[in-house]
Amino acid sequence: MKKFVAVLKNKEIMSRIAFTIVILFVFRLGCQITVPGVTVEGDLSAALEANNALSLMNLLGGGTLQTFSIFALGVSPYITAEIIINLLSTDVLPALTDLKRQGQYGRKKIEMATRYLTLLIGAVEAYGIIQMMNNGEYDLYISFNTGSAEWLSYIYVVVIMLAGSLLTMWLGDQISQKGVGNGISMIIFAGIVSSLPRQIVNSFSLWVVGSAGTGNELTGVLEFIAYIVAFLVIIAFVTFIELSKRKIPVQHSGKGGQTQSMAKASYLPIKINSAGVIPVIFANSVMMIPSIITAFVSSEASTGYWLNIFDTSVMFRMNGVGDTYWYMPWGLIIYIVLIIAFAFFYANIQINPQQLAENFQKNGSYIPGVRPGNETERYVRKVLNRVTFIGAMALMLVAALPSILTLSGLFGENTSLVLGGTGVIIIVGVCLELSNQIDGLLAGKSYDEVVATGGR
Repeated sequence: MKKFVAVLKNKEIMSRIAFTIVILFVFRLGCQITVPGVTVEGDLSAALEANNALSLMNLLGGGTLQTFSIFALGVSPYITAEIIINLLSTDVLPALTDLKRQGQYGRKKIEMATRYLTLLIGAVEAYGIIQMMNNGEYDLYISFNTGSAEWLSYIYVVVIMLAGSLLTMWLGDQISQKGVGNGISMIIFAGIVSSLPRQIVNSFSLWVVGSAGTGNELTGVLEFIAYIVAFLVIIAFVTFIELSKRKIPVQHSGKGGQTQSMAKASYLPIKINSAGVIPVIFANSVMMIPSIITAFVSSEASTGYWLNIFDTSVMFRMNGVGDTYWYMPWGLIIYIVLIIAFAFFYANIQINPQQLAENFQKNGSYIPGVRPGNETERYVRKVLNRVTFIGAMALMLVAALPSILTLSGLFGENTSLVLGGTGVIIIVGVCLELSNQIDGLLAGKSYDEVVATGGR
């Protein structure tokens, strides 16, 4: 409560919050404007829920794909490009690695390379989306009416979608500079949160309203309450994982007179989920690749059967001996393996044990009971891998929960009610980041007040 009152009294924070709200309002307004020359027929949102590739794009775009709006691509191309550039900057591409070490100048160059790559990825994704929607069952949901040749219509729509993606990135940059939170994260956050009321209303209609007059009113109310409690438990679990960390004590040579309290305060924090939501996004991006490639090379609906291998919500039918057959959730298995692999890979990029050990030696720091150099590197890597294993399991569980619930048939055909998933991880991560930034702004204001009063 004190923090809330302090925020209300702080003019700078309130102006930043107001600016962020205005930008998000502009973004949500653009989400309702369909790409000129395109007609959306039927319930496109229901079709998106049944397609893994398109549902992720819709999620990262803040729900913009279900209206095929000018912001349909959202920030998905930028996120993919940023992840690729970050990976290439880790001693994979020497030119990018050198730029990464050149301070502000290098960061600007890397950001420019990221934006150029965003254009390329965005163009490929835009064309892939159009093709996927024109193939198979999607031809009922989208059609061109630009009155020109088909290839010109494609170019026209792709350019509009690319422009919308760049405008979305610009809006995100404005939030980062003049608002609160990370702009790109806030745009994704706004889109995900906007769908929560509909999910709650649907669950209320299913269990409470649907049970009215049937004699099972109490059961319906209890099921609705259990649903809300389960949702809150998942949020609490994700929050706990995001805040959990392993503290490795660190001491510094040449610090004579260091008190016991100072020694306790010096430690190396390793988060259980140091990779954040990146493994989930990257795993989803990899799962999308077959669908996009198929959209480019084939327009036959029969190819959809083989694409089911990469669908996390489908039990893939496999022929057995004779006339027998059996089912395997290959999509879910591949998805889980990718999440775990990327969690370990990205965690070792975020916290590079070798570089950390070298920095410790240069700064005269060491871990008590561990020799500097290779032994420190091995120790940090062992701790990092053990901690990351816990984080990867938790991340995998939350991300795969919607697919598990769908395969179990717990909610029937109403897949919009499934719990967990990438959205919850993003919501919790953005909220924690937003809270930390506000704390920093409040601390800065308090310091300014102390200086202004001469320390009184």
